[in-house]
Amino acid sequence: RNPEQSHRLGRIEPEMLRRMTFESFDVKGNSPNAGQRASLEGACQLAKNYAADPDGWLTLFGETGVGKTHLAVAIAVERLSQGHQVFFAFVPELLDYLRYTFTPESRVSYDNVFDDVKSTPLLILDDLGQEHGSPWALEKLYQIIVHRHNARLPTVITSMLDFTKEPGPIASRIGDVSVGELIRIETPDFRIKETRSRQ
Repeated sequence: RNPEQSHRLGRIEPEMLRRMTFESFDVKGNSPNAGQRASLEGACQLAKNYAADPDGWLTLFGETGVGKTHLAVAIAVERLSQGHQVFFAFVPELLDYLRYTFTPESRVSYDNVFDDVKSTPLLILDDLGQEHGSPWALEKLYQIIVHRHNARLPTVITSMLDFTKEPGPIASRIGDVSVGELIRIETPDFRIKETRSRQ
């Protein structure tokens, strides 16, 4: 990462904001069965409810291509349209950037960036669990999770991991039902449908 990227940290690409709204979320999915269709509809409705009044944590998990990031960005679109602050972070890139700010050549203060992530009014952590599990990365991630869990700060997480079954202190906090909800999305991969359509 480089200093010129500091202004982009936490922001969502305009193209994602344009494409990933609640209006464009297809609850019909990629030929799901009745149970999978209900899973999509339920996840979409819960995400809409959360966007209207973020309270606690919302974790969307499931296989790749099931609409997790789409719903997380749709929440951000709603909050941003109402003038609220949102910090969006693709977790592997966030940890790479924090590593960069910790180096001597960084023009950006590590402490300032880290405090922004920990204390932002609404944090979206996209693709948690796909980051490289170095001790340093896990420590930083743990500190973010602990701070926001203790302060009950609104947080949206997307992941392929089922945190109800994962061991460890991070999973324990994400799975804490007194703080938030974990929503499994079970449906065929949307991207396969998109690829076939283009062909």
